[in-house]
Amino acid sequence: MSKYWKKLGLFVVLIVGISATTVNNDRLYEISKNIEIFVNVYKELNKNYVDDLDPTQLMRVGIDAMVESLDPYTNYISESQVASYRINTEGKYQGIGAIVKKIGDYITIVEPYQDSPVVEAGLQPGDQIIKLAGRSTKGKSMDEMNQVMRGVPGTDLNLTIKRPSENKEFEVALKRSQVNIPNVPYKGIVSDGIGYVVLTTFTANASKNIRKAIRELKEEDPQLKGIILDLRNNGGGLLKEAIGVSNIFVPQNREVVSVRSKVTERDQRYKTLGTPLDLDIPLAVMINKKSASASEIVSGVIQDLDRGVVIGQRSYGKGLVQNTMNVGYNSRVKVTTSKYYIPSGRCIQSVEYDEGEPVDIPDEQRAKFKTDNGRTVLDGGGVTPDVKLENNGIPEVVQQMEEDNIFFEYINSIMSKYPAPGEELQEVVFTDFAAFKAFVKQKDFAYASKNQELLDEIKSNLKKDKQLVLVSEVEALEQKIDDEANLAIEANKELIMGMIEEKIATRHHYQEGKFFQKLKNDNEIDVAVEILKDSARYKQLLGK
Repeated sequence: MSKYWKKLGLFVVLIVGISATTVNNDRLYEISKNIEIFVNVYKELNKNYVDDLDPTQLMRVGIDAMVESLDPYTNYISESQVASYRINTEGKYQGIGAIVKKIGDYITIVEPYQDSPVVEAGLQPGDQIIKLAGRSTKGKSMDEMNQVMRGVPGTDLNLTIKRPSENKEFEVALKRSQVNIPNVPYKGIVSDGIGYVVLTTFTANASKNIRKAIRELKEEDPQLKGIILDLRNNGGGLLKEAIGVSNIFVPQNREVVSVRSKVTERDQRYKTLGTPLDLDIPLAVMINKKSASASEIVSGVIQDLDRGVVIGQRSYGKGLVQNTMNVGYNSRVKVTTSKYYIPSGRCIQSVEYDEGEPVDIPDEQRAKFKTDNGRTVLDGGGVTPDVKLENNGIPEVVQQMEEDNIFFEYINSIMSKYPAPGEELQEVVFTDFAAFKAFVKQKDFAYASKNQELLDEIKSNLKKDKQLVLVSEVEALEQKIDDEANLAIEANKELIMGMIEEKIATRHHYQEGKFFQKLKNDNEIDVAVEILKDSARYKQLLGK
């Protein structure tokens, strides 16, 4: 009998092996067949299409269409994009050290980084780069100019600058250098006994810099009673830094995240390896709709282990892990290879997308899990805060003024009235809202709201049909929309004045000045302070 079962077992193994081999061979055949078809289509297009084709552009369209059919995070990174990719993952790059933007015909310096070559050369926001390495920049794309600006540290770069505020041009020679973008631009005491630290991205040394910031806060205030960790608008970054930041507040040797893929050999579990900095101090983690990936790991870990209170809006919902592979000629493909799971066992990945953005999944459709203290938490669609705060984001009229460079140009026009206060951080106070509105009117700002776009389409159709009476009625509605734009600007007076103050502070003290000024009108931080100071409420929120 035993021999029979052994023979049957061997037969089953043999059949399964043959089936697996057949399936595998079928898959390889399908792959090779479709690659051959793709190449043949490409060759026929290149040979017979009526116009000349750009091979790089044509292939890029095909690759982009292929990866876009998968998920928003699997994408192709061309040789010209590799530098930008490194900035996002490493927080450093070789170049001139400034955020630049094409405004009108020319590349314009928008925001220099502290201690960068641009700052050392005396350049300012608003300066236009007329020539770069002897070549005119007029009409050139950002990609073309970035390839020239980025280069080996220590090499020279000659620029011709036009400063509109002084109506003059001049030559500048600067040396490229490695530019480090700070991931912890600000920390400080925001209220009696409450410390605040902002982390903008999980690039290299993020956890080390957070540890250092909290130590310095404790030295500044030995009676520190609570910490606010601000992860709002933090799109994530390196997984190891997320584990390191969690480790600051979580015991050593505690599993905080696991990674699972379809290839089980790749599955991994990650534990905290270092000594925590503080296991007891009350902690509030701030998140919003733009907190993603590594930010969601940290906030999710803190929530699952009941180590602190999460405050704000539901996070983005990116629980996918990408690995980057070289595909030749200094190009890469970033591929989603697995999903990550946090201590309660939940995955926070959104399962639905609309035009690349996650769709809000109702709570009743999300699976339930438990924290260490038995509180119910949900998977799929991001981290839901313990304390939910309303935040409708930036109003459309304000977004459009930002996109149309209204704020940027206005700040350029008034900076002479706001001389730098020196090394010490100081709050900026802006009061002349009437002057700003007059500037907006002078610029003939056109508020292209969705209603305006709809009216433009209706008016165009009416003109085609020669419905002139109705056209005049639509034009009357357009005037009302113009009036609505003025009302919208007035309705957002406090927000606009706060943004102007932040932009002035950024000119004075870079990112540090920006976050210092932001705290002046940050109602969400006020809520976090209240909770950290109310021990009974804090414990209640954590289910203690």
